[in-house]
Amino acid sequence: MKIPLSWLNDFVDVDLPVEALAERMTLAGLEVESITRIGELWDRDKIFVGQILSVTRHPDAERLTLVRVAYGAGEPMTVVTGAPNMMPFIDVDLSGGKGPKVAYAMSGARLIDGHSEERKLVKLKPSKIRGIVSEGMVCSEKELDLSDSHEGNLVLPPDAPVGMPLVDYMGDVVLDYDVKGAFGHLQCIYGAAREVAALTGQPLRRDVMTILERAPVEIAPVA
Repeated sequence: MKIPLSWLNDFVDVDLPVEALAERMTLAGLEVESITRIGELWDRDKIFVGQILSVTRHPDAERLTLVRVAYGAGEPMTVVTGAPNMMPFIDVDLSGGKGPKVAYAMSGARLIDGHSEERKLVKLKPSKIRGIVSEGMVCSEKELDLSDSHEGNLVLPPDAPVGMPLVDYMGDVVLDYDVKGAFGHLQCIYGAAREVAALTGQPLRRDVMTILERAPVEIAPVA
C-alpha cells in the first residue's frame, strides 16, 4: 500500500520526521518497506513551474522547436526541445496565459540524463543546438526522475502557480507499507490515517465520512 505523505496530511497532521513515523508504523504492525522521496534532486532555486509563451519551429531542424518559457523571475528564457508534444503549439497564439504549464530547469540544475539507459545524474549546462543557444530545459518525467517516460515534456495542471519551485509544488514522500493479515481497513488512506492518529495522538479529521450524509445516495441490491 502506497501512501503519499501529502495525502495523509489531509486527514491527520503528521509532525514526526518521516523516518520516525515509518518506525512507529512498523512497530505497530504496518511494516513500512520503503520510503520514496519525490523531488529530492530538484534544486529549489533552479527548477520551477514555468509557462510556455510561444513555440516556433527551429530554423535549421524540422524536428526541433524553440520554446519561450516564463518562470516567474527575470526575462523569459528560450529553450530548444525535440519533444513531440510541443509540436501542436507551433505558431499558436498562447498569449493571455493560454500556454501549457511545464517544469523548467535552469543551468546548474541536477537532472537525470534522458538519453541514457542507466539512471545517470547530470548537471545542466547552457548549450548551442543547431546554432541556437538553449537557456535551460523543459523537462520530461525521466529527467525529473519520476518515470522512464522520455517521449515528451511533462505538462502540469493549468492551475500550477508559475514561478513556484517544483519541489514545493509536487515534491512528496511516499510510504510503501505491507499489510500483514486480513486487515481490510488498512487498505485505504482513511484507515492508514486512523492508525497514524492513534499512534501519534493527533486528531483525525473525519470530514470525508460525512460526504454521504451531505449527498445521500440510494444503494440498490444486485442479485
